[in-house]
Amino acid sequence: MDITKIIRTELDTIEKEFDITIFFACESGSRAWGFESLDSDYDIRFLYYHDLNWYLSLADKRDVIEKPIDEKLDINGWELRKALKLMRKSNPPLFEWLQSPIIYKEEKEISSILKEVFPKYYSTKSCRYHYLHMAQGNFREYLKGDDVWLKKYFYVLRPILACRWIEMFNQPAPMEFKILLENTLDGSTLKKDIYNLLQSKKAGEELDFGPKISSISKFIESEIERLEKNHSDKIDYKDFSELDEIFKKIVIKNHRTKQSN
Repeated sequence: MDITKIIRTELDTIEKEFDITIFFACESGSRAWGFESLDSDYDIRFLYYHDLNWYLSLADKRDVIEKPIDEKLDINGWELRKALKLMRKSNPPLFEWLQSPIIYKEEKEISSILKEVFPKYYSTKSCRYHYLHMAQGNFREYLKGDDVWLKKYFYVLRPILACRWIEMFNQPAPMEFKILLENTLDGSTLKKDIYNLLQSKKAGEELDFGPKISSISKFIESEIERLEKNHSDKIDYKDFSELDEIFKKIVIKNHRTKQSN
């Protein structure tokens, strides 16, 4: 059985185990970003909803599902109401999932509604803050000193390039690393060094601890410094009204469909 069939079987099992409907499932990690190694994990993220009766309760209930990570699969998902609340806050991971190039399961009638509405809740400030924070954290953790974790360059470069994309185009950053690289950096030694590192990673070479790459490290340090200076904390969120209607439409329609069957 190929890996896609294994993943879809796992998703079917989760639906039965938790009595839910998964309406969207995608790849969210290095394989979707385009800098996976030969042995990279599969990072599967999904969105789901419950039966109407699950929502008609005063009890606080868990709104995420996380499966234990095995050698290859990292699977977890968000409940519909949680996802819509995060959409209101312009949550970048959710935006990325909806535009992932690798889809494992999709009810297009529902996912298309979310894809259509999410630009209305997109905030450049919120997304820029998210990517800057990600770059800062990974830089402090892995890229300080003369010797660094080479494969972690991509986990700092991608959010930095996402910030540059947002600045240049005022649009949600695409998932694919190559698209970000080609559209936010001009031809240069830096770009060549990044592509050489990318080729090595995808070919399966060991990219663990080693001497830092001067051109890439200098770019990262200068960009983080620049982005920190231009950072703004104030973020304005829109109201829930349209998302409320989307939530009710999906859950009530599902309930009526089940009642008629």
